[in-house]
Amino acid sequence: MITIRRMAAQDIPDAVRIEEICFSEPWSEEVYRATLLLPYAFYYVAETEGDGSGQRQIIGTCGFKAIAGEGEISNVAVLPAYRRKGAAHQMLERVLEDAAAMNIEDVSLEVREGNTAARSVYESFGFQTEGIRKNFYAKPVENALIMWRRRKDL
Repeated sequence: MITIRRMAAQDIPDAVRIEEICFSEPWSEEVYRATLLLPYAFYYVAETEGDGSGQRQIIGTCGFKAIAGEGEISNVAVLPAYRRKGAAHQMLERVLEDAAAMNIEDVSLEVREGNTAARSVYESFGFQTEGIRKNFYAKPVENALIMWRRRKDL
């Protein structure tokens, strides 16, 4: 069973570990600590029972920033062993529910052009590609798709 909750400072080492596994240019502990202090930033973790010991294990992260009446999703990551089990879907569902509670109707994100699995999840929530940032990502160099979920499209 996967539970989604707000990230706390004590979750940062796990978030960094997940970033290091999932991304070629992961955020550091310092960046996470600074970001969690921002009044407009909301970060979440997905956790599960893990190895059956009763200990909860953080298996995914997702960030959201409320900026000028719009939302921006970032840092969506799930450990490889837990992918395709609903963690990313549940985190995005929670983020979008919280955005709606803040009266934020338009939400954007960036995704690697070649990350078809993530794009499929985003599209299932109504995100559509509206732009491209050429060679945005490094290691390897790849375009970023700018995707939006706009209230008028739902």
